Amino acid sequence: MKINIFIVLFFLKTFWVSAQTKGIVVDENNLPIPYVNIWVEGENIGTTSEENGTFIIDSNDGNKNLIFNILGFEKKIIKLSEAKKVVLQSLTNELNEIVIVNKKETKEIEIGQVENAILQAFENGPKIDVKYFPYNPKYKSTRYIKQVRILTDSKLETATLKIHFYAVDENGLPGEKLLKKDFIVTIKKGGRNNKINVSKFNLAIPKTGIFVGFEKLMIESNKEEKTITDPNTKVTTTKRTYYPLLLYNYIDRDFIYTFSGGKWIKETAETKGITTKIDAYQPAINLILTN
Repeated sequence: MKINIFIVLFFLKTFWVSAQTKGIVVDENNLPIPYVNIWVEGENIGTTSEENGTFIIDSNDGNKNLIFNILGFEKKIIKLSEAKKVVLQSLTNELNEIVIVNKKETKEIEIGQVENAILQAFENGPKIDVKYFPYNPKYKSTRYIKQVRILTDSKLETATLKIHFYAVDENGLPGEKLLKKDFIVTIKKGGRNNKINVSKFNLAIPKTGIFVGFEKLMIESNKEEKTITDPNTKVTTTKRTYYPLLLYNYIDRDFIYTFSGGKWIKETAETKGITTKIDAYQPAINLILTN
């Protein structure tokens, strides 16, 4: 399927090598843990551990806290000055009761479509973004999530990201993660409508709705790097783009969700000091439901 991208904007972030901290994340057996989500607490600075557990984060203030989070391990918060080697304790989960699901998959409906929306792509640094899917009684006969469809753009032959499914907590924010392990997805080059089959998870859309989102992985294999010298000042800076870029729809919304500093924040028109709906970008994510 061909994707028409009307406007593609790339906001590239400049990184300064002098303000970096390096470390490694391992488990209690000293084995490296890949793809750990790492954030500076209270700030929009984050990164991801590599396949060998190593990481580099763009901060060297030893008094700041780092938050380490990944499914299957206890979340850990430590001082940046103590993050040369970070040990995460694995969670001991009781075996879940085996549930036999009688799925037929003879009917499908697609939800999440947005009409007359301009698609745009951004390189917006460390990012976890979600789209909320409210429950509708008509989903009763097609309550299982069969596919996640996301629109992406990438200049790399392959790139990876995480797909997350969140329950809704008591404050209306993304809450409990509905998968026991991280779901890593490989995205191919170009503008693509990715159809990701998730039938094996037997996820049913809850009556409180569900958040579906992506987590950008700030790893070397996802990175494109360019060195640019200003012709006037002769100052050289390094520009990094982490792929894949997820496409967004520009729409009016009652509220938006942002993940910053290691926690979710819900912003409404009132909190932003305006009286109309919020003009915002929403991830171009749809769901295919089946029976």
